[in-house]
Amino acid sequence: MKKYIIAGVIFASFISKAQTGDSLQTEKKLTFSAYAELFYTYDFNEPANHLRQNFLYSYNRHNELNLNLGLVKAAYQTENLRANIALMGGTYAQDNMAAEQNALRYINEANIGIKISKSKNLWIDAGIMPSHIGWESAIGKDNINLTRSFAAENSPYFETGAKISYTSDNGKWFLSGLVLNGWQRIAKPEGNQTISFGHQITYKPTEKITLNSSSFIGNDKAKDEKRMRYFHDLYGSFQLTDQFSAVLGFDIGAEQKLKGSDQYSIWYSPNILMKYQINPKWALAGRAEYYNDKNGVIINTGTPNGFQTFGYSLNVDYAILKNVVFRTEARGFTSKDAIFAKNDELKQGNFFIATSLAAWF
Repeated sequence: MKKYIIAGVIFASFISKAQTGDSLQTEKKLTFSAYAELFYTYDFNEPANHLRQNFLYSYNRHNELNLNLGLVKAAYQTENLRANIALMGGTYAQDNMAAEQNALRYINEANIGIKISKSKNLWIDAGIMPSHIGWESAIGKDNINLTRSFAAENSPYFETGAKISYTSDNGKWFLSGLVLNGWQRIAKPEGNQTISFGHQITYKPTEKITLNSSSFIGNDKAKDEKRMRYFHDLYGSFQLTDQFSAVLGFDIGAEQKLKGSDQYSIWYSPNILMKYQINPKWALAGRAEYYNDKNGVIINTGTPNGFQTFGYSLNVDYAILKNVVFRTEARGFTSKDAIFAKNDELKQGNFFIATSLAAWF
């Protein structure tokens, strides 16, 4: 479900599943922000066409310098109205928007929100929005690791629909309900007449702890192939000390094996992410993960055991300036079946090194 490149243009930013940060304010109500991320990845399986794994959608080119993501965003905010428009380009956009119509592939965000209560923080937003699912963002600098986890790459980065949301007066609770076009969709698939739903509950008992529960319920196929999908994302983010932080996440999904069936295919993914901030300039981070999709609902390998893969990574970050960061990550996969192509044969393992240079304002 995902693919586009606009090289040589430094685009600009927005706030994805996580917020992007510094912005240039032109007037009190209107702000602009920018983000651009160049990358180089060397895959030791050396794919001849430079395209790496079909289940990865970020930094997914081998042995070439490229633009992963460039964004330009304008945001308008008043007490009772908010609106966002963000355009994008790069290999992330190319890979993630392959299923959309050509005219929609440049759009990262396009939404409007209206506050519907005079006394409470209660909003209705509609349009193309960042996904309510997941602990990792499309914005590289906002994530613990350079690359994205299996769980993030294979669940929605964006969504289209409407949501009602409430934030408590003390800021500890956030609740929302969503009506959506589908699983990471702007336009619905041809022949699909169904509506999908979701929820999100976020609880922050202290400034150092965030707990999140998100869900998706719906059918993402044509009417004749309708299969209900149920998905839940659960994670906790913990600032354990001033220097050490961690994220624990678990995704699980179920989809009908056939239309009207009472049998379901299950997939799930546990994750552990850790970061140690050595000083303001240097940081170390790591991730251990597992993704089990034996029946190929999300990642179809066509092999007897499907996609049952462990992943591990270690990265080093160096902040060149407060708004420029250079990152390097070593990452490996080990799968139950031989699913990774190398030369003319399939291997059970894959290893690569990725670097990125990101800048924002």
